[in-house]
Amino acid sequence: MFMQEKDAISGKQAMAFATIDGRVEELFYAKSLEATIEKNKTDVPVLGKTNVAKRSAGWAGKGTLTIYYVTSMFRNLMLDYIKNGRDFYFDLQVVNEQPGSSAGKQTAVLMGCNLDSIIAAKFDATGDDMLDEELAFTYSDYDLLDQFSSITGA
Repeated sequence: MFMQEKDAISGKQAMAFATIDGRVEELFYAKSLEATIEKNKTDVPVLGKTNVAKRSAGWAGKGTLTIYYVTSMFRNLMLDYIKNGRDFYFDLQVVNEQPGSSAGKQTAVLMGCNLDSIIAAKFDATGDDMLDEELAFTYSDYDLLDQFSSITGA
């Protein structure tokens, strides 16, 4: 049994949206996003065993959003934090769907996103590549609004 190539999901078909203060912004200028969930584990020493077992004790969400350097939105949010002390949080929604794939669609929502840092200003007179910026962030909640269907092999 093998996966059919038509069921593979192209990252180029994705859509991403940020919801900031109730306003939905389509991130059509995004290049890539990767968000991870890392379990926090604690040691559980057990009498009579030579290893130290681990037990899950929570989780942390973090990610990186890489965008073309064409928006001042995140710089303005950070500027408000710098000048007025108002931190900002937003939700990211990512939709992965490949036309023709029997996997269907997955919609993941990263809630309570908070940027770690931004680029304040940038240029590169030596490169041919378009300017981009990498936005590292953390998030505090996660949901799947749509889930991929099980695929069958051939």
